Amino acid sequence: MADIRMGVIGCGGRMGRMLVAEIAGGEGCVLSGGTAKTGSGYIGSDLGELAGIGRIGVAAGNAAGELIRASDVVIEFSIPAATASHATLAAELGTPLMIGTTGLSAAEAVTLREAAKRIPIVWAANTSLGINLLLGLVEQAAARLGPDWDIEIMEMHHRGKADAPSGTALALGRAAAAGRGVALDAVAQRGRDGITGPRKNGDIGFAALRGGDAVGDHHVIFAGAGERLELSHRATNRAIYAKGAVRAARWVIGQPPGLYGMKEVLGL
Repeated sequence: MADIRMGVIGCGGRMGRMLVAEIAGGEGCVLSGGTAKTGSGYIGSDLGELAGIGRIGVAAGNAAGELIRASDVVIEFSIPAATASHATLAAELGTPLMIGTTGLSAAEAVTLREAAKRIPIVWAANTSLGINLLLGLVEQAAARLGPDWDIEIMEMHHRGKADAPSGTALALGRAAAAGRGVALDAVAQRGRDGITGPRKNGDIGFAALRGGDAVGDHHVIFAGAGERLELSHRATNRAIYAKGAVRAARWVIGQPPGLYGMKEVLGL
């Protein structure tokens, strides 16, 4: 069988470089190309050199449409507005997507769902196996512990991360809310400052820390009277995300149109 042609949108970013290295070194797949935003200094650079694996003879471009046409599947870790636009384009061209972009607005998420009516899309805030197992544990704990247990979610990422709370933290919040049978938007407390008064019963709180080169720490705290349960995950290497994203990209090829998550990819 021919190698799977995988393209990377956002090839100059932290995750984009890791993805280039993972694809270039993987069996059964080949790097079809990578794109960076218009005006980026990465355009024209050899993707292998960007990824630190040595020259591979494939240069970074900025034409997403050309990359999508040339690929069997495209992995996207870029910015929300671009992701929504690329999803629409991929739907027109019939190319499956694996999306790891976080921070999408409600309107941008609707655009993804519309595109998923025509092509299969895996959209995951976090592609690590450990985090996806944690999501299931959080939902179970929230369902089994009573409403008198307060839920707080704390995350820490490197200083350059643009969105807060992280997409993974919000996914953990949705898992906790699902365990309680409520919508996260109805109970989320995403910031506290000043004289806030007592904590509201049933709230799911978030705290976002930024600093240094932290890859990603997530903690879900269930605080009851006289006891506390804490579920945590710490990422120490971004390679776990790249491996998971490539695994998802392999999986999504041949799936029927729809919006999928890592739960389906991993069979959890």
